[in-house]
Amino acid sequence: MAERKKRIKYPAARKTDQVDDYHGTRVADPYRWLEEIDSTETGEWIAAQRELTESFLDRIPARSGLKERLTRLWNYERYTVPFKQGDRYFYTKNDGLQNQNVLYTVKSLAGRPRMLLDPNTLSRDGTVSLAGYSISDDARLMAYGLSTAGSDWQEWRVRDIETGKDLPDAIKWVKFSNISWTLDGKGFYYSRYDEPKEENKLAASNYFQKLYYHRVGTPQSKDALVYERPDEKEWNFDGSVTEDGHYLIIIVWTGAPKNRVYYKDLRAKDSEVVKLIDELEAAYIFSGNDGPVFYFQTDSEAPRGRVIAIDTREPGRKSWKTVIPEAAESLQGVSLVGDLFIAVYLKDAHTKVKVHRLDGGFARDIALPGIGSASGFYGKRSHRETFYSFTGFTTPAAIYRYDLATGKSEVFRQPEVDFNPDDYVTTQVFYASKDGTRVPMFITHKKGLKRDGGNPTYLYGYGGFNIPMTPAFSVGNLVWMEMGGVFAAANLRGGGEYGREWHEAGTRQRKQNV
Repeated sequence: MAERKKRIKYPAARKTDQVDDYHGTRVADPYRWLEEIDSTETGEWIAAQRELTESFLDRIPARSGLKERLTRLWNYERYTVPFKQGDRYFYTKNDGLQNQNVLYTVKSLAGRPRMLLDPNTLSRDGTVSLAGYSISDDARLMAYGLSTAGSDWQEWRVRDIETGKDLPDAIKWVKFSNISWTLDGKGFYYSRYDEPKEENKLAASNYFQKLYYHRVGTPQSKDALVYERPDEKEWNFDGSVTEDGHYLIIIVWTGAPKNRVYYKDLRAKDSEVVKLIDELEAAYIFSGNDGPVFYFQTDSEAPRGRVIAIDTREPGRKSWKTVIPEAAESLQGVSLVGDLFIAVYLKDAHTKVKVHRLDGGFARDIALPGIGSASGFYGKRSHRETFYSFTGFTTPAAIYRYDLATGKSEVFRQPEVDFNPDDYVTTQVFYASKDGTRVPMFITHKKGLKRDGGNPTYLYGYGGFNIPMTPAFSVGNLVWMEMGGVFAAANLRGGGEYGREWHEAGTRQRKQNV
């Protein structure tokens, strides 16, 4: 070890006398200059670090073989969950080693898909990416957002889906916004900031987001301001049009998991924005509506989540009705498809899916291929099918079509990867944290491996931001296990595996609980 340290000469990092005074406490920050990411000195220091790292890694004999194996495994087709809009299906596909997924559309699942947008061709150096897209209800137009060099700033365009040609529309200074079309397909709602000053447009803080309506074929300067709050500089707005086209739901958020809910009646000209939920005390996710009755997934009075109905004609909290009560499992998402609620839960950090009738009554479980993670289940009230993705630690994500009438799933797309999943096993164990809390952990390895404490083990934990760590396929983890390693994933508190209380138990002063 001493000889190795002698051989490595690390790039010098200049120290300065920078000291900050925080309310009487002086804190030295001698490397502040490294925060100037565009400076010549910082660039030279990073280049020297990279050169040193590569010179060390290049001496590892097994590196080329690992790279070859990783590349071969990564080279497999991957699909996102399809959704239907109008008479078309839409999904993205990656042939294997493409930098970005390619967007396709097809009118029949048995038909030949047509490429709608290939983000890999948007720039020569690959720094322009597809940030998002939204399809009009009649599937005639697509709004799509582009991001350059990883920036949060997006510029949105409009494309004719039939011809594949772009219209003149250009929507700029969009950030942290979804796009939602009106039912007639004539325009969409979006959120943006005022144009920043040129000298700091990529670094300045952004305040006072505003919600606008853009009518296709008109310049952005003519867009109608729908809502703003000049008295709340940190408020952000997500506008979404209900499936019947009657209402604009406005989610008001500031970065915390809690949010407010406002709405606007689109049937009445110049209608006022109504504050339906104006207390910041819980999370409310809009799931759908029956006319003036709105459905929300919420953790209000239910830390693991429930579904409620709010009649906007009697919006007081005493009139709220529970449709799907809080369960023992943590509710992750709810969609309203084919006049059924599809509720996705986490049971000990793996997916369980239940189907409920509109009155909340339980209809059935959706049988999944095993212990893993399922997502998707998009659709409309009129649809009779939906799609979902399923993955596990040794199961590359496969796409399934689910028939709402029969309750049966069938494979829509399943990738072929150069390994045998049957050679591996995943088990779930539970251990006691230092305060006695029961914490789940997944352990995956080759079958036949003796778990005697002598195997190299990669232990992964996260425990933050209410994000659950659920089973997912990773080529890197697979190669590790091919070489005889064990992969363990602990579901720490601070994540979202068991709902709000599990998350809060691992935050702030309780962070040591994880």
